[in-house]
Amino acid sequence: MMTMGSFKNFRDELEEQDVKMPLLFLGHGSPMNGIEDNAFSQSWKQLAKDIPTPKAVLVVSAHWLTRGTHVTAMTAPKTIHDFGGFPQALFDVQYPAPGDPVLAENTRKLITKTEVGLDHEWGLDHGTWTIIRHMYPEANIPVLQLSIDYYKSPQYHYELIQELAELRKKGVLIVGSGNMVHNLRMVAWEHLQKESYGFDWAIEMNEVFKKHISDGNHQPLINYENLNKSAKLAIPTPDHYYPLLYILGLQDKNDPVHFFNDKAVGGSLTMTSVKLG
Repeated sequence: MMTMGSFKNFRDELEEQDVKMPLLFLGHGSPMNGIEDNAFSQSWKQLAKDIPTPKAVLVVSAHWLTRGTHVTAMTAPKTIHDFGGFPQALFDVQYPAPGDPVLAENTRKLITKTEVGLDHEWGLDHGTWTIIRHMYPEANIPVLQLSIDYYKSPQYHYELIQELAELRKKGVLIVGSGNMVHNLRMVAWEHLQKESYGFDWAIEMNEVFKKHISDGNHQPLINYENLNKSAKLAIPTPDHYYPLLYILGLQDKNDPVHFFNDKAVGGSLTMTSVKLG
C-alpha cells in the first residue's frame, strides 16, 4: 500500500513526457480470461512488454455504470467479483493494486463538462482486474476507474474524455474495457469453444468498426444506431460499446492503429482490441 509520502512523490512525477502513452480498447470477454492462460491473456501480457511502463492506469470499464461521473479515489481499491456461476478459483483472486487519491483529484479537476464524484466504495471490477492482472501481475502500479454515466449520449462520452488528454503526456495509460460486438442473449453456447466462431452480422459489424477506426472516421461510430440493422444486433445495449468511444475521443490523427485479439467468440461476441499510438 502506498504511503502519503509516496503519493506526494507520485504526484510530483506526473510531469509531461516526450512520448505520449498509447490508448487501449481491450475486449475483455468472459471473466475466466482473468485466470486462464489463453491467446487473449497472453496478448495482454505481451502488450505490457511492448508499451512504456505507465505511472498509473485509468480504466473505463463496461461494468461500472452510474448516474453522473465518478472516479475511484481510495488508496486501496477492493477486487470486485461482479459475476456468478464461475469456479471458486475465480472468486478467490485478489488484485491488490493501489489506487491514487491525488490522481483521482487531478482527474476530477480536469473534467469541467460535469461534476465528477470522488468514489470510495467501488474498487476494481472484473472489466478491469481480469485484464490488468495479466499486464501488471506485481500489482505495483496504481489503478483507477472512471465510471460511465449511463444516462448520457454517445456524443457526451466521446467529448467528456477529451478533457483528460493531457494525462497521456503524463504517463497515465487510459484503457477502455468492453467488447465491440456484445450480444449475450444470442450467444451460441454450444459453439463457445469453437475457434473464431461468429455470426455473419457479428463479423460484418466487426469489420465496419475496424474500418472506421482505421480511417479515424469517428462520427459513424458515435452515431452507431444509424449504421445498419446489424449494428442493433451487435450493440443491443451500449454498456460494452461505450468504453470504445472513450478511447476514440482521445485519438490523435497521427496515432498508428493496431488491432489484436481480433476473434469472434460464441457467434455474437468479438474480442477485437485496438492500440492507438
